Amino acid sequence: MSLIEQKQQQIEATMRLARVIPVVVIHDLKAAVPMARALVAGGTPAIEVTLRTPVALEAIRAIAAEVEGAVVGVGTVLSATDLHAAQQAGARFAVSPGISPYLLDAAEDSALPLLPGAATASEAMSLLERGYRHLKFFPAVPAGGHKLLGAWASPLPQIRFCPTGGISLTNAADFLALPNVLCVGGSWLTPADKLGAGDWAGIELLAREAARL
Repeated sequence: MSLIEQKQQQIEATMRLARVIPVVVIHDLKAAVPMARALVAGGTPAIEVTLRTPVALEAIRAIAAEVEGAVVGVGTVLSATDLHAAQQAGARFAVSPGISPYLLDAAEDSALPLLPGAATASEAMSLLERGYRHLKFFPAVPAGGHKLLGAWASPLPQIRFCPTGGISLTNAADFLALPNVLCVGGSWLTPADKLGAGDWAGIELLAREAARL
C-alpha cells in the first residue's frame, strides 16, 4: 500500500467518526479546550480548527494535548508551511479550500493526511489522478449544493465527499442522504456568540443535534 493510500485511509476513518465535522474559528485561546471538550461530549470528536486567527496553531496544540477523544485537524491549509506547522502542533489531519500543484507536492512529502478541496468535476478528476478519493466539496452551497454533488455520484463513484460551506442543521440532511457523502463540515456548532459567552453546554447541545443527523 502506498503512502497516499495509507493517508487516505486515515482521512476516511476521520470522516466516519461523526456525520458532522465542526469547522471552528478560535479568537480566544482560552476557549479552545472547553469548546473541544463540549464537542467531543456531544458526539462530534473530529474538529477542524481553521488557520484564520493568530491563535489557531496554539489552539490545536492545546486541544491535542488536553482533550481526550478529540481528533483535531487544521483547516484553511494553503502551503507547505501550513502543513508543517500544523503537524508540529499536533494536528491529525489537514483540510484545504482548494488545490494547487505546490500544495499537493508538499502533501505527498508530509505525514499529515490531507482532505483537499474541489468545486468542479475537473478538480475532482485531477485529485483522483493523484490518488485522492476523499475530498472536501467547497463552497458546497454556492458551488451548486446537494444537486450538483449528487450528479457527480454516477460518473465519479470512487470519490467520497465532505461538503462544507453554507451547510446548516436545516440543509445538512440533504447532503448526508447522498451516496457519495460521508460527512459534512459545519460552523454552526460553534457560533461566535456561544464561544464568546463560554456557553459550553449550548455548544454540546448543538453537537448532539448534529451527531443525530
